[in-house]
Amino acid sequence: MTAVEAAIIGAGPAGIAAAIQLKRFGFEPLLLEKDTVGGLLRNANLVENYPGFPNGISGPDLVKLFARQLDVTGVAVNCENVECVSADACGGYEIQTDSRVVSARLLVVASGTKPKVMTQPCVPETLCDRVLAEVYPLFDVAGKQIAIIGGGDAAFDYALNLARNNSVTIINRSGSVKCLPLLWSRCECCESIRYMADTSAVEISECGGRIRIECSGQQDAGFIDVDYLLTAIGREPQLDFLPGELKQANVHDSLYMIGDAANGSFRQVSIAVGDGVRAAMDIYRRSRKTI
Repeated sequence: MTAVEAAIIGAGPAGIAAAIQLKRFGFEPLLLEKDTVGGLLRNANLVENYPGFPNGISGPDLVKLFARQLDVTGVAVNCENVECVSADACGGYEIQTDSRVVSARLLVVASGTKPKVMTQPCVPETLCDRVLAEVYPLFDVAGKQIAIIGGGDAAFDYALNLARNNSVTIINRSGSVKCLPLLWSRCECCESIRYMADTSAVEISECGGRIRIECSGQQDAGFIDVDYLLTAIGREPQLDFLPGELKQANVHDSLYMIGDAANGSFRQVSIAVGDGVRAAMDIYRRSRKTI
């Protein structure tokens, strides 16, 4: 068993900020990440409200800067999937990853969110590799036709990103959009984006090697054939590894739930970073009281 003072689950903006600040305080935090650094930032077309970048910065470019700062600070990212967490008899936590067991006195959960799964219509198994819930795997795709199901910020942001090199259709079952007005206006001005309101996807099938989407709506009924389908129907906290009693972070002095995993719809990089720094500062303050 590996024993550490503080473990951080998730290397998105919140986890990165917590790790950097803890390192500055003299801790050696164990930063665990099941995939790659960046979290939801990997999906972001343009981050325009993060101070220091007056012209905005793409999510992937900001991720590169965060990763560079981790490296400069001397914080290693451990590529391990956390399978389960339990409280131990000493008030700390036992973390089971896919490669080892870690004992941590303090635990910071910055695991972010996961996309909600589209249950209807059903997706044939033969199409699962082309029906996605995250946009970053499609960043290098060009000359394709892509459909996006959704009507919020994510759907329109994904569309703007993909429309640089592809033709994109947004399918929104509602008659109104839930995205930022500036995203809507940008999509309206983009010739590569088609918007279908009051339209539902009722069946997904394979036709001639492509994805066929049968649509039902007041105006846009019929079939759409595309190369990829992207769903953007919402997200929920990624807390599958936590037992129910540990999901109430406010009742555990040694457990910090931060970033998108804790903040509901307030998914902003600036909020996540602030959460991470504040958690690290609180950990340091508490540690000084016990000396």
